[in-house]
Amino acid sequence: MKQEQTNLTKTQQFIVDFYHKNPFVEYLQAEVVPTADGGVQLELTVEAEHTNLYGIIHGGVLMSLADTAMGAAALTHNKKVVTMNLSMDFMHSVPMTTRLIATGTVLHDGRHTMTLESDIRNAEGKLFAKGHGTFYVLGLVEE
Repeated sequence: MKQEQTNLTKTQQFIVDFYHKNPFVEYLQAEVVPTADGGVQLELTVEAEHTNLYGIIHGGVLMSLADTAMGAAALTHNKKVVTMNLSMDFMHSVPMTTRLIATGTVLHDGRHTMTLESDIRNAEGKLFAKGHGTFYVLGLVEE
């Protein structure tokens, strides 16, 4: 799902390329979309392969989006991270064809750990899920 982007910061281009190489993000069909503030967000349109037997998005897809959005937010702070703990609050079911936008926000930027949160909304701003995660810092993207 690589998109040719113009006018990206070096960090945004790195993140787009980084997640384009991630087989799981490609499998999910999530798109990494640069934002005006220099960050990125993940976007996904709910298709049949993202749903459960009830015809709504599977919670694991939402958790994966949140986890990846938080990892992307850590990358904007020059940190390579892996997830230590992840929790989710699910507010509403998400039906097929809904376009979701997942954002990540850094709450704590430590040397060894980071704490982040993620919102998953539709284009109108309706909050479907909120994630909270603790991440272990593997190192810096650029030393």
